[in-house]
Amino acid sequence: MSTTTPRYGALAGITSAAVAIGVAEAVAVLTGPRSAPLVAVGGVVVDTVPEPLKQFAIDVFGTYDKIALLIGTAVLLAAIAGLLGVLSVRRLAVGLAGVAAFGALGVAAAVTRAGADAADALPSLVGAGFGALVLWAFIAGPLELDPWPWSPPSGQLPSTSPGGPGGASRTPPAEPSAVPAPAPLERTDPESRRRFLTGTGVLLGTAAVAGFGGRWLAGRRGVSAAREAVVLPAPAAPAPAVPAGADLSLPQLDPYVSSNFGFYRIDTALVVPQVDPESWRLRIHGRVRNPITLSFADLLARPMVERYVTLACVSNEVGGDLIGNARWLGVPIRDLLDEVEPEEGADQVVGRSVDGWTCGTPTAALRDGRDALLAVGMNGEPLPVEHGFPVRMVVPGLYGYVSACKWVTELELTSFADFDAYWVPRGWSPQGPIKTQSRIDTPRPRNRLTAGPVMVAGVAWAQHRGIRRVEVRVDDDPWQEAELAPTVSVDTWVQWSWRWEATPGTHRLQVRATDATGETQTDRRQDVVPDGATGWHTIRVTVR
Repeated sequence: MSTTTPRYGALAGITSAAVAIGVAEAVAVLTGPRSAPLVAVGGVVVDTVPEPLKQFAIDVFGTYDKIALLIGTAVLLAAIAGLLGVLSVRRLAVGLAGVAAFGALGVAAAVTRAGADAADALPSLVGAGFGALVLWAFIAGPLELDPWPWSPPSGQLPSTSPGGPGGASRTPPAEPSAVPAPAPLERTDPESRRRFLTGTGVLLGTAAVAGFGGRWLAGRRGVSAAREAVVLPAPAAPAPAVPAGADLSLPQLDPYVSSNFGFYRIDTALVVPQVDPESWRLRIHGRVRNPITLSFADLLARPMVERYVTLACVSNEVGGDLIGNARWLGVPIRDLLDEVEPEEGADQVVGRSVDGWTCGTPTAALRDGRDALLAVGMNGEPLPVEHGFPVRMVVPGLYGYVSACKWVTELELTSFADFDAYWVPRGWSPQGPIKTQSRIDTPRPRNRLTAGPVMVAGVAWAQHRGIRRVEVRVDDDPWQEAELAPTVSVDTWVQWSWRWEATPGTHRLQVRATDATGETQTDRRQDVVPDGATGWHTIRVTVR
């Protein structure tokens, strides 16, 4: 049995886990970031976690949900590693078996991901090997703590008290066996403890350098340089100019055109896929008469269309910010589908990402004249890597989970009866047309308002239908029609504003929109599952 105390055993376990992860990250520089065990296991969690829990993470952490998952996974791993370290103090084989089990889990998670090969097992295998070596070194090897037995002082004779004239004790001394001796105390040699803690510090520092260095090198090996070298062609059909007054430029009101940096990102990729445009290929196949494969150069050589399109996530709560408007450059998907000639009954186009994620888009929506694009540019520059570089899908009027495939490498013609895309088995509807929605951006509940004129403003959207009217009401007063700013097309959101003569007190503000078909958004509150939230955005403000 090891002489290391449980407390130091826990520290040894955590250190061994940190070394395993750090080494694995360094090895993943060669095999790809998706093969690193934290990312691989986290990806399995993303794919298998119950949908309510996944939606809870999006609601709480928003676009930082992936970072939160990785941090949570690391914390859980540290706790389990600490427990294994404690168990190793009594039986080293238990800790080594635990390390082996975690290594096997990492291997299984890495090699079963889409596009994986045998080399993806290396980070977990090498990391687990180093982790086991470190645990052995702490528990039974050169870094083990040396005990310093410190027994209590030798037993003293029972004190005697003068009794009679002879000074003898009136009470005979107890038998030695009647007085249990205290258990021997065990302390650690200070030099041994210093060696243990120094080794821990060195190994944790080395693990941190290996881990963060490996992640940095993986980024350096990414496609940023390739992206910067891309020269986008001039569009054959440029986007219409944004009309004057489309952006009201009010404080707290989202701009009409979202920046690339500020554009929301919701996807299942824990690490951003690095797709080299030189090796990228797009297969259009399945139930078609003329399957084709295109390179990135082939795509850039085709006539390009540029359009403003507002994208929205189905996970966007009423009043949420998982929505953005950008200027996209790309090739019309309709033209590509005309070339491959879909067969009768092929009513679904499955977009497949490089990481295996799928979305199912109605074939009819891609051929009905809307500006559905295989986009290569965003706001005048190549797609940001995190938004799908080199190529992604952009389809007006459909939620992203059924249309906005990033890092797309396949378009497969099939049918809704034959294939369920990624989110459908998880409780979401097979088809997801965007619902008419509106939002109040200003004022906000925490603003301090003064009685008098207050500008109430926000955005409304009903992509591919357009917004006809926006109305606002205060408390239970009659609805008041807001003023709509001009917009580029029915495929983008629109800003609106209404001047309110605010009176002192606490008030409830509500907004509703009517789309160009004459349908007014419902006040019935519905959660985002299965096909998008509904209800009127409502805020409460205090006026002094």
